Amino acid sequence: MNTESCFPHTRTSVPAPCGVPHFDPLRVRGARLRLSRALRRKRRAPAAVLAMTAAALAATGAAGAEGLVPHPPPPSSHTARTTHRPAAVPLVSAPVRIADAATVRLLRPGDRVDVIAAPNSPMGAGGEARVVASDARVAEVPPPGETSPDGGALIVLSVPRPTATALAGAGITSQLAVTLC
Repeated sequence: MNTESCFPHTRTSVPAPCGVPHFDPLRVRGARLRLSRALRRKRRAPAAVLAMTAAALAATGAAGAEGLVPHPPPPSSHTARTTHRPAAVPLVSAPVRIADAATVRLLRPGDRVDVIAAPNSPMGAGGEARVVASDARVAEVPPPGETSPDGGALIVLSVPRPTATALAGAGITSQLAVTLC
């Protein structure tokens, strides 16, 4: 075939255009058809979809609420009780030196502890032990074998800011101990 007959105004060696044969339209059977067929045949598919959705929500919901702790509702008279949701309080990291390193070796990140302050006086005279922080989450513990010269160990707790202030003050004047919740 001569290229000049297809394109008389050009003198290049470009092949002549060829016609494209006619094809029937393609019909793609997609996931929508399979899903509706599965729903008609068996009811297991919706249960699987719901289970997967619940698992995804549980995984994302837990990660988003990890850094927040509800703060206690204000005291109210028993005649005017309401069912309201307490506001979430942001947490801060508070380093705390625990007097007994052996107790710290029992802790793992994620554990919940109460921190107790005992006065730094000989033979316990001069004051009572008191709870400084309740239900505090352990964020970090020292590696095994790492203790301070006085026999204590430093841990990091995730607590609300006012509790972190109380822990810092109690750490100066008292020896601190933990109990597992």
